[in-house]
Formats: sequence, C-alpha cells, structure tokens
Amino acid sequence: MTSVTRFLLDKTSEPRLQAPAPARDVVDTAFKCAARAPDHALLRPWRYLVIEGDALEALGELFAQTCPDGASEQELEKARRAPLRAPMVIVGIASPRMHPKVPEVEQLMSAAAGMSFLSLALTAAGYGVMWRTGGVAYHPAVYEGLGLRTGESVVGFMYTGTVVNAKPPVPRPDTEQFVAVWSGPGRSEAW
Repeated sequence: MTSVTRFLLDKTSEPRLQAPAPARDVVDTAFKCAARAPDHALLRPWRYLVIEGDALEALGELFAQTCPDGASEQELEKARRAPLRAPMVIVGIASPRMHPKVPEVEQLMSAAAGMSFLSLALTAAGYGVMWRTGGVAYHPAVYEGLGLRTGESVVGFMYTGTVVNAKPPVPRPDTEQFVAVWSGPGRSEAW
C-alpha cells in the first residue's frame, strides 16, 4: 500500500479546531493543489475566500441573518458562533462560465473536486479540516454578504486549524455495498 493510499484511508474530518491556522505559504500550496482539480476546457470555474480574525465574527453575523424570523437569541448566537469553531474558514465558490462543450454540472463538480484537493493538502500539511455546508451555504444573505456574482454558488465552508483532539476513525462501508459490475443493459452483479 502506498503512502497516498494509507493517507486517504486514514483521513478524517476534524470538528474541533484551534489556533494556529495554517500559515499563508501552506494555504497557498493547498490552493495550488486545488487548482489541479479536473477542469474540462481549463475554465477554472471556482474561486476561494479566506476568512480569519475579526472577519470570522462578520461571517457569523451573515450566518445569523439566515435564521428564520422569530428565532430565539440562543439560535442567533449559535449561528454567530459557528465560524468561530476554527481560526480560519475558506469559502469554496463555484463560478461556472458559459461553454458549448462543458455543462454547468461539470463545472460544479470541478469546484467540489478542488475543495476536496484543498482538504487533502491541508490535512497532509498537518492541519485539521471540516468541510461544512448546511442552510447557510445556500442562503441569499450569505451570497450577497460574501459578494457572490450572479450564477455563483457556495460549494462549502472549509474550517481549518490545529486539531484539538483527534476523533476516532469513522466506520466506512464495505465496497460491496456501493460497487457493482455492469455487464450490459439492465445487468449488473455484485462486486
């Protein structure tokens, strides 16, 4: 088994993160890895925002705007504190472009692959990551506050920092549960 395979099999998402956040050169290298995502026609249909320091509190205020009317102070405070669970949040943004041969869905998948590569690179550098979405990833108030352009969408919020306590491995399904051998129209059999 190669070191890459072992790394992938051992990778986890880490919800408990603290300072320090990855240094700028580490994050820059991670972005270079993200830019290696499959990208049909080299459209580069993605961009990223790095949020840290006081800007995390501003992001929390955006998150609080997504709470329904009549939300309790406790619900609003939970939304405000969400970005403070890590010293850095990287917002992955899908930014598809019109192209006659590359449908938007392929561009969205490219942006998601870039987020995955970003996650792997930060983990390989020794930092913890947690890719989060939820309702805030789809809310117009968050889009407006982050400056998303027409047609753009949030792929996710990559929380990153130093792991507080590594969590135990999450059980993974056996490949037989999600892989089959296709042998022709309407025919497949167990892997």
